[in-house]
Amino acid sequence: MDKIQTKSKELVKDTARYFFALGRRKTSIARVKLFIKGKGEISINGKKSQEYLPDYVLQETINAPLKLVNLSKADAIISVNGGGKTGQAEAIRLAIARALIKFDKELRKTLKVAGYLHRDPRIKERKKPGLKRARRAPQWQKR
Repeated sequence: MDKIQTKSKELVKDTARYFFALGRRKTSIARVKLFIKGKGEISINGKKSQEYLPDYVLQETINAPLKLVNLSKADAIISVNGGGKTGQAEAIRLAIARALIKFDKELRKTLKVAGYLHRDPRIKERKKPGLKRARRAPQWQKR
């Protein structure tokens, strides 16, 4: 019975076209379709990743989970919106890490230790009434 289940799991891994995952950071939302057998091409919103995020640090942020598990040949089609470039890059990193777990559950420990599965909950605090910003009070005047 175990041999049949093992073979069926292997077949599911091989026949699945892609692994979908979602990642969020601040106000950015990233949707990733990860194709395991590919050429290592990553496209973000219809552009190559180098065009969309030309900064080297952001490129490293996106590729970090794939490099950690030695899957640099995986292709990814990414749709991301909201927030700034850094928030988008971190949302993409989380989504890629989640997609890798759907591909192979044993990668979870490696990705978790590296901190790639942590959803950073910090978002902009709302403005309060009577204040100029969330916590910035108007300047006090003596006269």
